[in-house]
Amino acid sequence: MSDAFPKTIEKAHSALIKKEISCEELTRHYLDVISERDGRIHAFLEVFDDASIQHAKRVDEKIVRDGGLGMLEGIPIAVKDNILIEGTRTTAASRILANYSASYDAHVIRLLKSAGSIFLGKTNMDEFAMGSSCENSAFGPTRNPYDETRVPGGSSGGSTAAVAAGECLAALGSDTGGSIRQPAAFCGVVGLKPTYGAVSRSGLIAMASSLDQVGPIANTVGDTELLFYAIRGKDAQDSTSVETKKRKKTGGLVIGIPKEYFGGGIGSGERKVIEDALALISNSGVTMKNISLPHTDYALSCYYIIVPAEVSANLSRYDGIRYGFTKEAGTLFETYVQSRSYGLGSEARRRTMIGAYVLSSGYYDAYYLQAQKVRTLVRQDFEKAFEEVDVILSLTTPQVAFKIGEKTKDPLTMYLQDVYTCPVNLAGLPAMSVPCGFVDGLPVGLQIIGRSFDEETIFELGKKYEILRDG
Repeated sequence: MSDAFPKTIEKAHSALIKKEISCEELTRHYLDVISERDGRIHAFLEVFDDASIQHAKRVDEKIVRDGGLGMLEGIPIAVKDNILIEGTRTTAASRILANYSASYDAHVIRLLKSAGSIFLGKTNMDEFAMGSSCENSAFGPTRNPYDETRVPGGSSGGSTAAVAAGECLAALGSDTGGSIRQPAAFCGVVGLKPTYGAVSRSGLIAMASSLDQVGPIANTVGDTELLFYAIRGKDAQDSTSVETKKRKKTGGLVIGIPKEYFGGGIGSGERKVIEDALALISNSGVTMKNISLPHTDYALSCYYIIVPAEVSANLSRYDGIRYGFTKEAGTLFETYVQSRSYGLGSEARRRTMIGAYVLSSGYYDAYYLQAQKVRTLVRQDFEKAFEEVDVILSLTTPQVAFKIGEKTKDPLTMYLQDVYTCPVNLAGLPAMSVPCGFVDGLPVGLQIIGRSFDEETIFELGKKYEILRDG
């Protein structure tokens, strides 16, 4: 991005207020970057050129008329394509929704519209958010801006790649088992998975309803914090959402280091980067404490039973009859089969079949019920740890971004990308990935995990680390 244009929300807001740049110029800049770079990156599925320019002109008129401007007013952002924006195509990167137009706004979109944010377009993703590489999209993979032969991570790969490539100032994604944090780590940006219930899921196309959360992606912790506080809060359309208040922190910060997150599977370069990051934080006056999360080894297996079960239920609505793609056949049953066989990709079909199996008679107790019991144990591990510490630190992913096509033939190796992120979703906790270094020119992410509804402490430590990191 040209140095003439601000690179953070806070700087963009200041430049707009001071009339150093117009909102139209700012918006056109990002549209130009998209036009120049996105043919290779493929972060966007659709770009709202005309609508975003018209919105920017209205913001400029308001600045002239009133002089004031909200913090997110006139800020160009991107939106993951499983979040509904009324009147726009919303596909969840699936053929079965290729021609679906949203009939209403997601709650987070209504909040950002009221804040005056400008939506540049909808970003690519793994189909129905099922994946860790953004290769499962029905419309082709997204590429990592740091190395276009590598994946950006998933499932919010389009949103993180767009921010990293300078195609927007910030973006929205969704996180079910690491789908914001893992691609944020791979693309060298900041990504927050909020506490379950902190942000409404109304208008988010469901994948696994007990795990999904909408969250912000940006270049800095401060920008991520701004977006989070703009979209959080109770929504009458989502019974799991709650109204929260900021916590009052007393005393010094105590940081937990879980031994289970520093075992085998971590690359040597990645291990050196995280050790350096922890040393930097340790020398800043905080207290570091070794802790144990003993059921970590079972979390991934537990996650990949619960998720397919919920996928099976949530995707049953895409039957080729009520809405979405229809492939007509001789009988109703054949119409179902043909529509879903063509409309759903291989990963969506795989998880649907696994989910139907684990929920079936004779297997429910052995698999799904057992997984829910393990989920409780994982949550209790975190609850016990947070009796002693304020936050928990780890790598976001055990390794940096892998090559496109490297793991597609072996789903199990792909699933292992979630090993440090999915326990957080099972426990419903907030966590954020912050860039903490590079291995062979590829970004590495530091994961900061906090207590339920204590995003404030995560932001506090994240901003402190950015200052220490940038020296």
